[in-house]
Amino acid sequence: MLAFLIRRTGQSAIVVLLMATIVFFGVNVVGDPVHMLVSPDADQAEIERVIRQFGLDRPVIEQYGLFLKGAIQGDLGTSFIFGQPAVQLILQRFPATLELAVSALVIALVFGIPLGVYAGIRPDTRSARAIMAASIFGFSLPTFWVGIMLIMFFSVQLQWLPSTGRGDVGSFLGIESSLFTLDGLRHIILPASNLALLKMSMIIRLTRAGAREVMQQDYIKFARAKGLSFGRIVRVHLLKNIMIPVVTVLGLEFGSLIAFSVVTESIYAWPGMGKLLIDSVLQLDRPVIVAYLMIVVFLFVLINLIVDVIYSALDPRVSLTGAKS
Repeated sequence: MLAFLIRRTGQSAIVVLLMATIVFFGVNVVGDPVHMLVSPDADQAEIERVIRQFGLDRPVIEQYGLFLKGAIQGDLGTSFIFGQPAVQLILQRFPATLELAVSALVIALVFGIPLGVYAGIRPDTRSARAIMAASIFGFSLPTFWVGIMLIMFFSVQLQWLPSTGRGDVGSFLGIESSLFTLDGLRHIILPASNLALLKMSMIIRLTRAGAREVMQQDYIKFARAKGLSFGRIVRVHLLKNIMIPVVTVLGLEFGSLIAFSVVTESIYAWPGMGKLLIDSVLQLDRPVIVAYLMIVVFLFVLINLIVDVIYSALDPRVSLTGAKS
């Protein structure tokens, strides 16, 4: 276990370094933030002062070296617009994005796994065909369109749920979240459902494929021959085996829920990292953009490592000491 963690940590460090290089140079060749930071009436002296203030007069390689030095110390620069450390701005918005991603993943799991299992063990029924047809719609419909339709139906016509904002935030065991208040739960239903739709469709199809394959295995037939109830066969033998690929995929998909919630957060004015990213892109706030991308890279690397460990726990045939990255 220790050798595996050391090897994977080294590999992760290399990945983070390469992504830091790509992110830095990719962001710094786009646009000129100076004209976003000064008044249109500013003279040349004022423009040069702003350039020197933010270190934009230095060679790109020198800026890159300072960026790496600061990144090692946890400093990814100061926001051009807000005047605060970029990492601090991102982390202030992170809890809102995290609770949205967790809620979406829970919705996708609660509905996706039972529907996928049913479609796998009863593939020829009309309801199973309807489930698979619905999953195709979940893959096909654009997220922004679904989000708008949910607002039109549940917020405008029925007036059941609010369409924007995070709602009231409660505290439990020192953790603040909108999930701890009724108003917060009402606010999160629509954005979480919108974000969960694509993942739910993927889980349904993945679970169905796994269930159909597992139901043909000899150990399922032996379990039936021993007289085990069908419910016990599904819970003990089927679910345990189909969860191996599901956990592997969901680990990375959870990272994508955090990273790619930009559209959903924009539609519902959810005060998370995605909304901050959109505002920073529009204002060419480079430090915030770079900090966001680096935090997302770190999350993906960390989640991938955790998934590998969980995968080995679910499948005893996998040895951590001999696992391939």
